[in-house]
Amino acid sequence: MQLDLTADAVTLTEQLVNIESVSLHEREIADAVEEALGALSHLTVERVGHTVVARTDLGRGERVVIAGHLDTVPVNDNLPARRDGALLHGLGTCDMKGGDAVLLRLAATVPEPVRDVTYILYEAEEIDAKYNGLRLLAEARPDLMAADFAILMEPSNAVVEAGCQGTLRVEVRTTGERAHTARSWRGVNAIHGAAEVLRRLNEYDARTPVIDGLEYHEGLNAVFIRGGVAGNVLPDECVVEVNFRFAPDRSEAEAETFVREFFDGFDVTLTDSAPGALPGLDLPAAKAFVEAVGGEVNPKFGWTDVARFSGLGVPAVNYGPGDPMLAHKQEEHVPVEHITRCEDRLRRWLTS
Repeated sequence: MQLDLTADAVTLTEQLVNIESVSLHEREIADAVEEALGALSHLTVERVGHTVVARTDLGRGERVVIAGHLDTVPVNDNLPARRDGALLHGLGTCDMKGGDAVLLRLAATVPEPVRDVTYILYEAEEIDAKYNGLRLLAEARPDLMAADFAILMEPSNAVVEAGCQGTLRVEVRTTGERAHTARSWRGVNAIHGAAEVLRRLNEYDARTPVIDGLEYHEGLNAVFIRGGVAGNVLPDECVVEVNFRFAPDRSEAEAETFVREFFDGFDVTLTDSAPGALPGLDLPAAKAFVEAVGGEVNPKFGWTDVARFSGLGVPAVNYGPGDPMLAHKQEEHVPVEHITRCEDRLRRWLTS
Protein backbone atom coordinates (compact mmCIF):
# COMPACT_ATOMS: atom_id res chain seq x y z
CA MET A 1 0.00 0.00 0.00
CA GLN A 2 1.23 3.49 -0.85
CA LEU A 3 0.99 6.38 1.60
CA ASP A 4 -0.23 9.75 0.36
CA LEU A 5 1.72 12.43 2.23
CA THR A 6 -0.34 15.14 0.51
CA ALA A 7 -3.44 13.95 2.38
CA ASP A 8 -4.44 15.57 5.67
CA ALA A 9 -3.11 14.00 8.87
CA VAL A 10 -6.42 12.33 9.77
CA THR A 11 -6.68 10.61 6.38
CA LEU A 12 -3.02 9.64 6.65
CA THR A 13 -3.73 8.11 10.07
CA GLU A 14 -6.42 5.95 8.46
CA GLN A 15 -3.95 4.83 5.80
CA LEU A 16 -1.37 3.85 8.42
CA VAL A 17 -3.91 2.03 10.59
CA ASN A 18 -5.07 -0.03 7.63
CA ILE A 19 -1.55 -1.41 7.14
CA GLU A 20 -1.50 -4.13 9.79
CA SER A 21 1.80 -3.92 11.70
CA VAL A 22 1.73 -6.08 14.80
CA SER A 23 5.16 -6.19 16.46
CA LEU A 24 7.76 -8.15 14.45
CA HIS A 25 5.58 -7.78 11.33
CA GLU A 26 6.43 -4.21 10.35
CA ARG A 27 8.01 -4.85 6.94
CA GLU A 28 4.99 -3.68 4.90
CA ILE A 29 4.47 -0.45 6.81
CA ALA A 30 8.22 0.30 6.92
CA ASP A 31 8.39 -0.23 3.14
CA ALA A 32 5.50 2.22 2.64
CA VAL A 33 7.07 4.82 4.93
CA GLU A 34 10.50 4.48 3.30
CA GLU A 35 9.02 4.87 -0.17
CA ALA A 36 6.96 7.93 0.78
CA LEU A 37 9.80 9.72 2.56
CA GLY A 38 12.32 8.73 -0.11
CA ALA A 39 10.35 10.77 -2.64
CA LEU A 40 11.03 14.00 -0.69
CA SER A 41 14.15 15.69 -2.04
CA HIS A 42 14.74 17.81 1.09
CA LEU A 43 15.29 14.69 3.25
CA THR A 44 18.07 12.12 3.49
CA VAL A 45 16.47 8.74 4.18
CA GLU A 46 18.17 5.68 5.71
CA ARG A 47 16.83 2.37 6.98
CA VAL A 48 18.06 0.03 9.70
CA GLY A 49 15.98 -3.14 9.83
CA HIS A 50 12.38 -1.94 9.80
CA THR A 51 13.28 1.46 11.25
CA VAL A 52 13.24 4.42 8.87
CA VAL A 53 15.21 7.63 9.54
CA ALA A 54 14.76 10.84 7.54
CA ARG A 55 16.86 13.95 8.18
CA THR A 56 17.10 17.55 7.11
CA ASP A 57 20.62 18.92 6.82
CA LEU A 58 20.28 22.70 6.69
CA GLY A 59 23.13 23.63 9.00
CA ARG A 60 20.83 24.95 11.70
CA GLY A 61 22.23 25.60 15.16
CA GLU A 62 19.97 23.00 16.77
CA ARG A 63 18.81 19.50 15.85
CA VAL A 64 15.67 17.84 17.22
CA VAL A 65 14.36 14.31 16.87
CA ILE A 66 10.67 13.59 16.33
CA ALA A 67 10.02 9.86 16.67
CA GLY A 68 7.20 7.34 16.65
CA HIS A 69 6.90 3.56 16.59
CA LEU A 70 5.23 1.73 13.72
CA ASP A 71 4.14 -1.44 15.51
CA THR A 72 0.93 -2.23 17.36
CA VAL A 73 -0.28 -4.83 19.83
CA PRO A 74 -2.15 -7.82 18.31
CA VAL A 75 -5.39 -7.29 16.38
CA ASN A 76 -8.54 -7.53 18.50
CA ASP A 77 -11.37 -7.26 15.97
CA ASN A 78 -10.49 -3.56 15.57
CA LEU A 79 -9.40 -3.24 11.95
CA PRO A 80 -9.90 -1.53 9.52
CA ALA A 81 -10.06 2.08 10.71
CA ARG A 82 -13.51 3.61 11.11
CA ARG A 83 -14.37 7.32 11.18
CA ASP A 84 -17.24 8.29 13.48
CA GLY A 85 -17.73 12.04 13.54
CA ALA A 86 -15.06 13.57 15.75
CA LEU A 87 -13.38 10.21 16.47
CA LEU A 88 -11.23 7.84 14.44
CA HIS A 89 -11.46 4.23 15.66
CA GLY A 90 -9.14 1.30 15.08
CA LEU A 91 -5.98 -0.52 16.17
CA GLY A 92 -3.13 1.96 16.48
CA THR A 93 -5.20 5.11 16.06
CA CYS A 94 -4.17 6.18 19.56
CA ASP A 95 -0.98 4.16 20.07
CA MET A 96 0.45 5.61 17.94
CA LYS A 97 -0.35 5.96 14.28
CA GLY A 98 -2.07 9.30 14.84
CA GLY A 99 1.29 10.57 16.07
CA ASP A 100 3.08 8.88 13.17
CA ALA A 101 0.77 10.64 10.72
CA VAL A 102 1.57 14.02 12.30
CA LEU A 103 5.28 13.23 12.04
CA LEU A 104 4.98 12.25 8.38
CA ARG A 105 2.96 15.36 7.52
CA LEU A 106 5.61 17.57 9.12
CA ALA A 107 8.37 15.73 7.28
CA ALA A 108 6.56 16.25 3.99
CA THR A 109 5.36 19.84 4.38
CA VAL A 110 8.07 21.64 6.40
CA PRO A 111 11.07 21.50 4.04
CA GLU A 112 12.99 24.31 5.76
CA PRO A 113 12.39 24.17 9.51
CA VAL A 114 14.14 26.67 11.77
CA ARG A 115 15.91 23.75 13.48
CA ASP A 116 17.22 20.64 11.75
CA VAL A 117 14.97 17.64 12.28
CA THR A 118 15.56 13.92 12.40
CA TYR A 119 12.34 11.95 11.88
CA ILE A 120 12.47 8.36 13.15
CA LEU A 121 9.76 5.74 12.60
CA TYR A 122 10.83 2.54 14.30
CA GLU A 123 9.90 -1.07 14.89
CA ALA A 124 9.03 -3.29 17.86
CA GLU A 125 8.29 -0.86 20.69
CA GLU A 126 5.41 -2.89 22.09
CA ILE A 127 7.42 -6.02 22.97
CA ASP A 128 10.60 -7.02 24.80
CA ALA A 129 13.33 -4.38 24.82
CA LYS A 130 15.75 -6.63 22.91
CA TYR A 131 13.68 -6.11 19.73
CA ASN A 132 13.18 -2.35 20.12
CA GLY A 133 14.05 -0.44 16.95
CA LEU A 134 15.48 2.54 18.79
CA ARG A 135 17.69 0.27 20.89
CA LEU A 136 18.99 -1.40 17.73
CA LEU A 137 19.48 1.98 16.05
CA ALA A 138 21.42 3.29 19.04
CA GLU A 139 23.73 0.28 18.79
CA ALA A 140 24.18 0.30 15.00
CA ARG A 141 23.97 4.02 14.17
CA PRO A 142 24.05 6.22 17.29
CA ASP A 143 24.88 9.19 15.04
CA LEU A 144 21.32 9.06 13.70
CA MET A 145 19.91 9.65 17.21
CA ALA A 146 22.18 12.58 18.11
CA ALA A 147 20.14 15.70 18.92
CA ASP A 148 19.66 18.58 21.32
CA PHE A 149 16.09 17.57 22.13
CA ALA A 150 13.67 14.74 21.27
CA ILE A 151 9.90 14.40 21.07
CA LEU A 152 8.19 11.00 21.22
CA MET A 153 4.79 11.14 19.54
CA GLU A 154 3.28 8.81 22.15
CA PRO A 155 -0.39 9.43 23.03
CA SER A 156 -0.55 12.12 25.70
CA ASN A 157 -3.95 13.78 25.19
CA ALA A 158 -2.18 16.35 22.99
CA VAL A 159 -0.35 17.84 25.98
CA VAL A 160 3.24 17.30 27.11
CA GLU A 161 3.92 14.29 29.32
CA ALA A 162 7.33 14.54 30.91
CA GLY A 163 9.71 11.73 31.76
CA CYS A 164 8.49 8.16 31.99
CA GLN A 165 8.39 5.32 34.46
CA GLY A 166 10.77 2.40 34.18
CA THR A 167 9.56 -1.14 33.72
CA LEU A 168 10.87 -4.58 34.61
CA ARG A 169 9.49 -8.09 34.64
CA VAL A 170 10.43 -10.94 36.92
CA GLU A 171 9.42 -14.55 37.26
CA VAL A 172 8.60 -15.54 40.85
CA ARG A 173 8.90 -19.30 41.11
CA THR A 174 7.52 -21.71 43.69
CA THR A 175 8.58 -25.36 43.81
CA GLY A 176 6.96 -28.50 45.15
CA GLU A 177 7.01 -32.24 44.72
CA ARG A 178 4.98 -34.25 42.24
CA ALA A 179 2.55 -36.84 43.49
CA HIS A 180 -0.65 -38.52 42.30
CA THR A 181 -3.64 -36.39 43.24
CA ALA A 182 -5.21 -39.48 44.82
CA ARG A 183 -2.30 -39.45 47.26
CA SER A 184 -1.69 -35.69 47.40
CA TRP A 185 -0.32 -35.85 50.95
CA ARG A 186 2.73 -37.56 49.50
CA GLY A 187 3.72 -34.44 47.53
CA VAL A 188 3.79 -30.62 47.69
CA ASN A 189 1.55 -28.50 45.44
CA ALA A 190 3.59 -25.67 43.91
CA ILE A 191 0.48 -23.85 42.65
CA HIS A 192 -0.87 -23.67 46.19
CA GLY A 193 2.50 -22.24 47.18
CA ALA A 194 1.90 -19.28 44.86
CA ALA A 195 -0.89 -18.08 47.15
CA GLU A 196 1.68 -16.20 49.24
CA VAL A 197 3.02 -14.45 46.13
CA LEU A 198 -0.49 -13.28 45.26
CA ARG A 199 -1.21 -12.26 48.84
CA ARG A 200 1.81 -9.97 48.88
CA LEU A 201 0.77 -8.44 45.57
CA ASN A 202 -2.76 -7.81 46.83
CA GLU A 203 -1.36 -6.01 49.86
CA TYR A 204 1.16 -3.93 47.89
CA ASP A 205 0.98 -0.22 48.75
CA ALA A 206 1.95 1.83 45.70
CA ARG A 207 4.58 4.54 46.08
CA THR A 208 3.70 7.99 44.65
CA PRO A 209 6.80 10.22 44.59
CA VAL A 210 6.66 13.86 43.42
CA ILE A 211 9.43 14.77 40.95
CA ASP A 212 9.76 18.25 39.41
CA GLY A 213 6.26 18.96 40.69
CA LEU A 214 4.77 15.89 38.97
CA GLU A 215 3.32 12.97 40.93
CA TYR A 216 4.21 9.51 39.62
CA HIS A 217 2.40 6.30 40.64
CA GLU A 218 4.23 2.98 40.81
CA GLY A 219 2.57 -0.37 40.13
CA LEU A 220 3.40 -4.01 40.91
CA ASN A 221 1.17 -6.59 39.24
CA ALA A 222 0.97 -10.24 38.29
CA VAL A 223 0.53 -10.47 34.52
CA PHE A 224 0.91 -14.22 33.84
CA ILE A 225 0.79 -17.42 35.87
CA ARG A 226 1.70 -20.89 34.72
CA GLY A 227 1.98 -24.31 36.28
CA GLY A 228 0.61 -27.81 36.06
CA VAL A 229 1.61 -31.21 34.73
CA ALA A 230 -1.56 -33.26 34.23
CA GLY A 231 -5.07 -33.50 35.61
CA ASN A 232 -4.06 -36.15 38.11
CA VAL A 233 -0.60 -34.90 39.12
CA LEU A 234 0.40 -32.40 41.81
CA PRO A 235 2.51 -29.70 40.07
CA ASP A 236 6.09 -29.33 41.21
CA GLU A 237 6.51 -25.80 39.80
CA CYS A 238 4.46 -22.64 39.48
CA VAL A 239 5.67 -19.36 37.99
CA VAL A 240 4.04 -15.98 38.52
CA GLU A 241 5.27 -13.32 36.10
CA VAL A 242 5.23 -9.86 37.68
CA ASN A 243 5.56 -6.44 36.06
CA PHE A 244 6.92 -3.52 38.11
CA ARG A 245 6.38 0.01 36.81
CA PHE A 246 8.73 2.19 38.82
CA ALA A 247 9.07 5.96 39.16
CA PRO A 248 12.01 7.60 37.37
CA ASP A 249 13.80 8.48 40.60
CA ARG A 250 14.69 4.77 40.91
CA SER A 251 17.45 3.21 38.82
CA GLU A 252 16.94 -0.21 37.25
CA ALA A 253 19.22 -1.71 39.89
CA GLU A 254 17.23 -0.07 42.71
CA ALA A 255 13.96 -1.30 41.20
CA GLU A 256 15.29 -4.84 40.94
CA THR A 257 16.50 -4.74 44.54
CA PHE A 258 13.06 -3.59 45.70
CA VAL A 259 11.30 -6.44 43.86
CA ARG A 260 13.71 -9.08 45.16
CA GLU A 261 13.23 -7.84 48.72
CA PHE A 262 9.45 -7.72 48.22
CA PHE A 263 9.48 -11.41 47.25
CA ASP A 264 12.05 -12.42 49.84
CA GLY A 265 12.06 -16.19 50.29
CA PHE A 266 11.10 -16.94 46.68
CA ASP A 267 13.19 -17.71 43.62
CA VAL A 268 13.11 -14.48 41.54
CA THR A 269 14.47 -14.27 37.97
CA LEU A 270 14.74 -10.95 36.12
CA THR A 271 13.52 -11.38 32.51
CA ASP A 272 13.27 -7.84 31.12
CA SER A 273 14.14 -4.32 32.24
CA ALA A 274 14.16 -0.77 30.86
CA PRO A 275 15.03 2.43 32.74
CA GLY A 276 12.75 5.37 33.41
CA ALA A 277 13.53 8.97 32.51
CA LEU A 278 13.46 11.97 34.81
CA PRO A 279 11.22 14.85 33.61
CA GLY A 280 14.13 17.22 32.91
CA LEU A 281 11.81 20.20 32.76
CA ASP A 282 14.57 22.55 33.93
CA LEU A 283 16.46 22.03 30.66
CA PRO A 284 16.23 25.00 28.26
CA ALA A 285 15.16 22.92 25.25
CA ALA A 286 12.35 21.29 27.23
CA LYS A 287 11.17 24.63 28.61
CA ALA A 288 11.04 26.19 25.14
CA PHE A 289 9.01 23.33 23.71
CA VAL A 290 6.56 23.23 26.62
CA GLU A 291 5.93 26.96 26.23
CA ALA A 292 5.44 26.58 22.47
CA VAL A 293 2.73 23.93 22.77
CA GLY A 294 0.61 25.43 25.53
CA GLY A 295 2.50 25.11 28.81
CA GLU A 296 0.54 22.18 30.29
CA VAL A 297 2.62 19.23 31.56
CA ASN A 298 1.59 15.88 33.06
CA PRO A 299 3.71 12.95 34.31
CA LYS A 300 4.08 9.92 32.03
CA PHE A 301 2.98 6.76 33.82
CA GLY A 302 3.82 4.22 31.12
CA TRP A 303 7.29 3.44 29.82
CA THR A 304 8.28 5.14 26.59
CA ASP A 305 11.46 5.56 24.62
CA VAL A 306 12.15 8.98 26.13
CA ALA A 307 14.26 6.81 28.44
CA ARG A 308 16.47 5.76 25.54
CA PHE A 309 17.12 9.35 24.57
CA SER A 310 17.75 10.34 28.18
CA GLY A 311 20.32 7.56 28.35
CA LEU A 312 22.08 9.15 25.38
CA GLY A 313 22.08 12.55 27.07
CA VAL A 314 19.24 13.89 24.91
CA PRO A 315 16.37 15.53 26.86
CA ALA A 316 13.03 14.18 25.65
CA VAL A 317 9.29 14.48 26.23
CA ASN A 318 6.14 12.68 25.11
CA TYR A 319 3.68 14.68 23.01
CA GLY A 320 1.05 13.14 20.77
CA PRO A 321 -2.64 12.72 19.98
CA GLY A 322 -4.83 10.26 21.85
CA ASP A 323 -5.66 9.24 25.40
CA PRO A 324 -2.98 6.85 26.71
CA MET A 325 -5.66 5.12 28.79
CA LEU A 326 -7.09 3.80 25.50
CA ALA A 327 -3.80 2.28 24.34
CA HIS A 328 -4.09 -1.49 23.74
CA LYS A 329 -7.88 -1.50 24.26
CA GLN A 330 -10.25 -3.00 21.71
CA GLU A 331 -12.16 0.29 21.61
CA GLU A 332 -8.98 2.27 20.88
CA HIS A 333 -9.70 5.60 19.16
CA VAL A 334 -8.31 9.10 18.75
CA PRO A 335 -10.08 12.47 18.60
CA VAL A 336 -9.58 14.09 15.21
CA GLU A 337 -9.00 17.40 17.01
CA HIS A 338 -5.98 15.94 18.84
CA ILE A 339 -4.33 15.05 15.54
CA THR A 340 -4.88 18.49 14.04
CA ARG A 341 -3.85 20.30 17.23
CA CYS A 342 -0.56 18.40 17.52
CA GLU A 343 0.23 19.03 13.87
CA ASP A 344 -0.56 22.75 14.09
CA ARG A 345 1.48 23.34 17.24
CA LEU A 346 4.48 21.34 16.10
CA ARG A 347 4.39 23.11 12.74
CA ARG A 348 4.49 26.50 14.48
CA TRP A 349 7.39 25.35 16.66
CA LEU A 350 9.34 24.16 13.63
CA THR A 351 8.73 27.28 11.57
CA SER A 352 8.96 30.17 14.04
